[in-house]
Amino acid sequence: MANTSEIRNGLCINYKNDIYSVVEFLHVKPGKGPAFVRTKLKSMTNGKVIDNTFPSSHKIDIVRVERRKFQYLYKDDEGFHFMNNENYEQVFIAKDFIENAQFMKEGITVEILYHAEEDRPLTVDLPQYSVVEITYTEPGEKGNTATNATKPATIETGAEIKVPIFINEGDKVKIETATGAYVERSKE
Repeated sequence: MANTSEIRNGLCINYKNDIYSVVEFLHVKPGKGPAFVRTKLKSMTNGKVIDNTFPSSHKIDIVRVERRKFQYLYKDDEGFHFMNNENYEQVFIAKDFIENAQFMKEGITVEILYHAEEDRPLTVDLPQYSVVEITYTEPGEKGNTATNATKPATIETGAEIKVPIFINEGDKVKIETATGAYVERSKE
């Protein structure tokens, strides 16, 4: 058991029979009354974000987690298959544990957060950016470039994103995996 002075961003704790990750925190010491810690906690099982306030003397149960690198292999009807980069063991993970799975390209390296004591996966973290190929997009119209005009495009994973008008089929683009936002045309 630890106390609230050890709360920091990224810390995983047991709270209300679930595992939560601290997204944001603020130690508050008001002029009157005892100090407290205001937090935003994200559930590792269902992704819900809750606001919670802990009194300064409150005891918290810290969960030890490990980050392990895996390579994404393929997807089937049940979920996603990954291979451990160190011992080549394969792991199956359901879609519920992966945010923005539609931007995950076969062969990329991801980090899987594991509960250290129970040796079970908690969540899958994609890399911040990914380079993908445009498989389908309408040709851009000339003269329609007055203000940051965009058009829909389908990428090789099957997801649809918005790209600038000058992007064509077969181009490789860099996207932000958290939002699917276009970053730049890739030189790869």
